[in-house]
Amino acid sequence: MWEENEIASNVRRYYDAYSRGDFDTAMEYIHPEIELLPAGGQPPIKGAADYRGWLEPDAFESQVLEPLEIRFHGSKVLIHQRSTIRGAGSGIEAEFLSWAVLTLDEGGLTRRIEIYLDHEEAEAVEAAGLRE
Repeated sequence: MWEENEIASNVRRYYDAYSRGDFDTAMEYIHPEIELLPAGGQPPIKGAADYRGWLEPDAFESQVLEPLEIRFHGSKVLIHQRSTIRGAGSGIEAEFLSWAVLTLDEGGLTRRIEIYLDHEEAEAVEAAGLRE
């Protein structure tokens, strides 16, 4: 089993790789059978190939993801995060906050990601098993 410090370091490495556009390195922390549940009722994304494609949409010139808070409960990790994106054609920059609940496998790879909008904090906390 892994320790919280190790997982927190891996989460930060994933976010760093993602933010610099190094999606191959980011994928080193992702299970081959990853399942992503995007916010807003969008359809799930399943499998490493589809997830990898989702990481780099061509609508954005840059995407920066910053973990603001990381909390643990068993195999679940709750992350409050800030996303900053810049439109590829427009150059318009937008920033928003959201929550991610990661479910890790026994090796520490992310097997499932659930994304919640910032106002859905209670749902994210509950999904992570951290009911306040």
